[in-house]
Amino acid sequence: MKIAVACDHGGLGLKNAVKAHLKELGYEVVDFGTDSTDSCDYPDYALPAAEAVARGECERGIVVCSTGIGVSIVANKVPGIRCAHCHDTYCAEFTRLHNNANMLALGEKVVGAGYALKIVDVFLKTEFEGGRHSRRVDKITAIEKKYSV
Repeated sequence: MKIAVACDHGGLGLKNAVKAHLKELGYEVVDFGTDSTDSCDYPDYALPAAEAVARGECERGIVVCSTGIGVSIVANKVPGIRCAHCHDTYCAEFTRLHNNANMLALGEKVVGAGYALKIVDVFLKTEFEGGRHSRRVDKITAIEKKYSV
């Protein structure tokens, strides 16, 4: 599985930990930056990662900033992206089971690296349940299409 990763300066440490963890597990990682702790704008990095997932170049994406909120907002502006801001394994599991989320947002200042890696593992290993949840995801897609310009 190919995973897009991206962060701003506030998420660099966690992004690097996630990236190393993914590589250890045998995932292919595409890093959209940043690679510096110099102040930068999270949309410049989260957007290309989300676009890569939306185009199917990467199967899933993981974006990181200080809180996870900004990068999740950016990713969710891209048609076809369902980015879940998760701070625990329960949310990571159920956003895959019920929402078929294709991106995960994490906050470096919200969750420690050790637990974040567990969240990542659950997110990547959990499959979409389908069934009644497919109908709901289809409704999300219809809303997205209604408001796409």
